[in-house]
Amino acid sequence: MNEDDLCVMKHILLTIFIFGGSIAVTAQNRKPAMEQNTRNDEDAVLAAVRQLAQLMIARDTVSMNDILDEHYTLTHMTGYVQPKKEWFGEVQKETMKYYSAEEVAHDVKLNRDNAEVTVKNRVDARIWGSRNTWRLQQKMTLEKRNGKWIILQSVASTF
Repeated sequence: MNEDDLCVMKHILLTIFIFGGSIAVTAQNRKPAMEQNTRNDEDAVLAAVRQLAQLMIARDTVSMNDILDEHYTLTHMTGYVQPKKEWFGEVQKETMKYYSAEEVAHDVKLNRDNAEVTVKNRVDARIWGSRNTWRLQQKMTLEKRNGKWIILQSVASTF
């Protein structure tokens, strides 16, 4: 090899090193960014679910409406599927009165703009005349719309 060939070879190797290194750095940087986005979404999903619990206690059906889908349903422990409007009426009349909610555990599963959350709370509530501290597990489905997580449905059971 002559000197010109060596110069070209060095240039090629340097180019491969620079671009190869930047590709590796870019790939490494993407993973933490994706993990951060997932973490941000998980935090936002939990914030929406926790906000709903606080709004139920406050009887703030106007704000509840902002985070619940228009076709939201609440499936009670009895199996009764209650439409949002009917549930709001119960909350307003206090035939369903929520006093407090203490979160015990949660699990969040994300799939792009959809989430499934299982949250376990000890809920002090009076439901249709019976007051108790219920060990309530809610399985909720959510959908991200315009950057905001909306709760589509909730299915309640005990744990």
